[in-house]
Amino acid sequence: MGNPNEPDTLYCGVEPAALFKSTDAGETWALERGLFDHPHRPQWMPGGGGLCLHTILPDPANPERLFVAISTGGVYRTDDGGKTGSRETLVFAQSFLPPDQPVSRMGPVRAQGCASSFESEPNVFAGITGESIAATNSGDSWHDIGKGLPSDFGFAMEMDPHDANTVYIIPIESDEFRCTPEAKLRVYRTKNAGESWEPLTEGLPQRDAFETILRDGMKADENNPTGLYFGTRNGKLFGSKKRRRFLDDD
Repeated sequence: MGNPNEPDTLYCGVEPAALFKSTDAGETWALERGLFDHPHRPQWMPGGGGLCLHTILPDPANPERLFVAISTGGVYRTDDGGKTGSRETLVFAQSFLPPDQPVSRMGPVRAQGCASSFESEPNVFAGITGESIAATNSGDSWHDIGKGLPSDFGFAMEMDPHDANTVYIIPIESDEFRCTPEAKLRVYRTKNAGESWEPLTEGLPQRDAFETILRDGMKADENNPTGLYFGTRNGKLFGSKKRRRFLDDD
């Protein structure tokens, strides 16, 4: 979907990575040339799931601003509606990279923003192969928020739609072993934009839980209190609304 004030605007990310836009509720589509012609494009390399543009985050407060995440191209931002692609932010600061590693080859597996985070300057969070990081100042700078998590790999990430500082992550052990660490199914929550994390486990299996939760496998609703739901590759479905379960603060 596009900006809330543009109900007929739709975006579609495809593989190989490209972005299409419709302004007539899907009747017609046009390629966003600003991203497609970006000078970094020749450096983008497919990840394990291909070279896909998997995340699109419109800024509700600014119809000209849009974030997209590409595996393994990075996170890019446009401030002019995608016309030129001249303003971009990459998902890794240079300090996270080996000296010979191009920034545009880093692999975001998920990016998240919520309406409340865009009321002024947005918080945008991204899960990256090998790191968990957060963006501030509209993505102009990034910093690592992975301290306190049991691993630095995972796909599922979700923000609380009512609180720009609350984020949920379900880590998996590694790129090589894509199951929950220690065979324990834990949702990790931060309420302070990644300064600290706490595991939420009530109602979730803590033994022999070799589970994988994929990129779009977790979703928060807009109720108050927020409900969180996720599914696993083994076909299991968990939700927090019944007795509040793993989101219970008590």
